[in-house]
Amino acid sequence: MIYINMAMNKEQKIKEDARMKEYSLLEINHLKVHGRTTGNLSPLTLFWTGSAIELNVKGTELWIEFEADYDMYEPWITILVNGVPVSRQMMIKGRYWVPIFRGMNADVVKNIRVVRDVQAMSGDPSCSLRIHAVKCDGEFVPVPEKPYKIEFIGDSISSGEGAIGAKSEEDWISMWFSAVHNYCAIVADGLNADYRILSQSGWGVLTSWDNNPHFNLPENYEKVCGVLTGEKNEALGAFQENDFASWQPDVIVVNLGTNDAGAFYSPEWKDEVTGKTYKQRLNEDGSFHQEDLNAFEDAVAKFLFKLRKNNPNAHIIWAYGMLDIPLMPAIYRAVDSYISKAKDRKVSVFQLPITTEETVGARYHPGRLAHEKAGKELTHYIKQLLHQG
Repeated sequence: MIYINMAMNKEQKIKEDARMKEYSLLEINHLKVHGRTTGNLSPLTLFWTGSAIELNVKGTELWIEFEADYDMYEPWITILVNGVPVSRQMMIKGRYWVPIFRGMNADVVKNIRVVRDVQAMSGDPSCSLRIHAVKCDGEFVPVPEKPYKIEFIGDSISSGEGAIGAKSEEDWISMWFSAVHNYCAIVADGLNADYRILSQSGWGVLTSWDNNPHFNLPENYEKVCGVLTGEKNEALGAFQENDFASWQPDVIVVNLGTNDAGAFYSPEWKDEVTGKTYKQRLNEDGSFHQEDLNAFEDAVAKFLFKLRKNNPNAHIIWAYGMLDIPLMPAIYRAVDSYISKAKDRKVSVFQLPITTEETVGARYHPGRLAHEKAGKELTHYIKQLLHQG
């Protein structure tokens, strides 16, 4: 009986394999790619958190061929079927096939989105996630375009750090990042919009949390993924100029300032190459040193000019506050200064709800409940802006 069952299983597997057809990404007419890329599909590199491929599939079975690498921080993915997360997994090193679904109704169209859950890892030049091919026993049908596009620019909050995992978790590892349960995805879902996230934990608009002036998002904004380093990422195209004309957002949400505030309370940072030290200073009474506060406000205004240059029609929202609001007055002043100089009325400030003991997540970051609350309030605000035109 055992031998008969083994023979039947082998025969069944042969039949199943015969039904499957392998496609390179270039062969799929109805492939939708999310996130900033170089445009290269052979293979496709998913650089940023929230980057994804999306397919509408008629068939019983679907597999995707991935290639992952890392030295310290492994990539993770979440698989969504018809908009619902059904699987989340760590990607081990190597090139291999990952099953997405099996045994589903062949005649029903399934919307499939496979999302990179982890931010671009600037601290691990080897960290990469690529997609080579797709294997399916059915056909691909068009993925409808959504009415809006939103770009999010931020730090660990926009990377979804701490949005998944127990409150007691303190390890800085890939496991605690989520591109699905963070406010960016929630806003996009609420507006029926496609979205991109450009984010990096610890970075700011002027400086990082530890006063490193090189770790700022504006300096790298015009590259495909300028926060990365190393020859491998250069070969993948991370440092190419981004093609802004190919994807113009209707709304840009900038959630930066949390780490700039932290720099005032952190030790000075020394550049080992030049020997120069950097420090955002506090006055004796604990208030922010005016010269350094001015530098922050200037960085905010300059970034708004850069955003407008590359995105001439977008509503730009500076959203801030999930981890307190010490720099909110400075942000308001900077935005007002920009509006006055640029005569740009499509720029505004929005205060996000502050994370509480009930809504905090892993690593003392906003948890899923905090992201849901922030996402709901920001969605309502953006709907008002879009309605006003």
